Amino acid sequence: MAKQQLASYGAWASPLSADKVVQAATGLGSPKWDGESLYWLESRPHEAGRIAIVKRLPDGREIDCLPIPFNARSRVHEYGGGAYAVKNDVVYFVNFSDQCIYRVRFAGEEPLPPESVTQPSALRFGDLFIAEDVIFGVVEDHGTSGEPVNSLAVVRLADGRVDIVASGHDFYAYPRLSADGRRLAYIAWDHPNMPWNGTYLYVADWDGEKLANAQRIAGGREESIFQPEWSPRGQLFYVSDKTNWWNLYAWDAGGTRAVAPRDVEFGRPLWQLGSSTYAFIDHSHIVATYVENGFGRLCEIDVDTGTLTDIETAFTGFDDLFADGAGGVFCVAMSTRRPAVIAKVYGKSVDTVKFGPSAALGDDWIAEPEAIVFPTTGGEVAYGFYYPPTNPQYVAPASERPPLLVMSHGGPTSAARPVYKLSIQYWTTRGFGVLDVNYGGSTGYGRKYRERLAGQWGIVDLDDCCQGALYLVERGDVDRDRLCITGGSAGGYTTLAVLAFRDLFRVGASHYGVSDLALLAKETHKFESRYIEQLVGRYPEERERFVARSPLQHVDQFACPAIFFQGEDDKVVPPNQAELMVEALKRKGVPVAYLLFPGEGHGFRKAENAKRALEAQLFFFGAILNFTPADPIDPVPIENWSK
Repeated sequence: MAKQQLASYGAWASPLSADKVVQAATGLGSPKWDGESLYWLESRPHEAGRIAIVKRLPDGREIDCLPIPFNARSRVHEYGGGAYAVKNDVVYFVNFSDQCIYRVRFAGEEPLPPESVTQPSALRFGDLFIAEDVIFGVVEDHGTSGEPVNSLAVVRLADGRVDIVASGHDFYAYPRLSADGRRLAYIAWDHPNMPWNGTYLYVADWDGEKLANAQRIAGGREESIFQPEWSPRGQLFYVSDKTNWWNLYAWDAGGTRAVAPRDVEFGRPLWQLGSSTYAFIDHSHIVATYVENGFGRLCEIDVDTGTLTDIETAFTGFDDLFADGAGGVFCVAMSTRRPAVIAKVYGKSVDTVKFGPSAALGDDWIAEPEAIVFPTTGGEVAYGFYYPPTNPQYVAPASERPPLLVMSHGGPTSAARPVYKLSIQYWTTRGFGVLDVNYGGSTGYGRKYRERLAGQWGIVDLDDCCQGALYLVERGDVDRDRLCITGGSAGGYTTLAVLAFRDLFRVGASHYGVSDLALLAKETHKFESRYIEQLVGRYPEERERFVARSPLQHVDQFACPAIFFQGEDDKVVPPNQAELMVEALKRKGVPVAYLLFPGEGHGFRKAENAKRALEAQLFFFGAILNFTPADPIDPVPIENWSK
């Protein structure tokens, strides 16, 4: 190995450019098997962020099913999900621009141009499930006065007619028809709940035209149901958190029973429709993924005996399980050292069938996550993953400790996962330590831990981010005087609130984050319009609490430099959340920078915007922490900054 160069942390040269981070962001998702072909979704930043559908033929060749600019992406709940389905070699998908359902047929191996099934309207579709002559799905009607109306619908494939078959609740998900075609299972929930707070599981009779005799068989306002699925022999399986942990249950005429109960999580927060953590490989066996101590595991369950057998793999996370009907299960599999792949699980073997982008780093450049548990306020503990600075070509002066970048995930009902993220390695290869925090309220640690954030958003998350940073300072890992924090969406709120209400960090970066909770309560979209009641309180009845926790209302306490990134078309966190804060900081004289990206919504999908955001954040941190990045970066205008 060549002799290491001496350079300060943050100024190390890295082979991982922002371009490479973005190029490797091509994502694989939602594998499905039909006949003899494998299909999956592929997100493509280099194609303006569109989501393509790819088909692998039996001989291994891959073809795109959708011509540009078709984009398989639902806008139900704004986050979408379940945007495509395949049956008998016909692909059905929701197109992003008009939210219509289209079909793609094939002439031999070649896809024909998409043909519309539904006509342009105020309807949005998601969570598609194909029966013989209809598509079941969640429909969201934006043509009404007031908030959109959500229902379950069937779309008649013969003529595209849309019939509402279940309504009355505020939200619906998981329409799933039994193998005999006679019963439909689905979940529903109402304001102010989110699907991880409490949902209802229904079973209704289906006669081919309408639903009848709907029966609620599980769930409630304080029990979250996830992923109902019918077994091949007609039992209904689902996931419930009624014992604190999201575990599997089976229901039939004989009643309900737990299946392989464990203190682990088989469920997920339902941000996107159609999420799947288990699949049947035959009438009595399931392949499932669960989360334990933050890590994803894979197992096989005998549903008759309850025997759970772990499947040993090198992967640390699994998504989108889908059975092939012949004893195998496809899934998206993630590890700490390679981009996500599509894998096939068969027996005890887990084989990669589709690789993601080539690894942008060699093994000696990759920072491995260390799972940490640290004490926090109120005698509690919190969790996170620490990634140390890692660059085989550089060493810092012995007297230095590295800067720390604390990452606060979005949601906030979500989780940091220990998987390959070039957005983290971008920083560690340049000499930063990174702490990805699973603050109280995160998923993967049971309902009680998730509910630590109930009414405490803007308190518990702040405490845990600060205590995690201090834990690493006290261990001697990082420099207390160079602590940084960043986050997107809800994580952007936590970032801004930490900077306003805690005196610990030197610099922060907010990506489409919330600065005023009252504005969020008044302006956000239907799916999350009452979410804030769970996190903070009722508005305007408890207005004082909203004011007390809003960074925009406490600019007088804000002295820390911050950079803001925002999509101009964001409907979840509108641009005024960033712009009001930026103007207030300008007036106060705090160093601040702001980048607005036209054509972007909640999150940056276009390659050029994702690249600019990453580089701009590094430039800004370098200016504030007094180091010069090794990368050539277009300067970012910084208000109130003369150094």
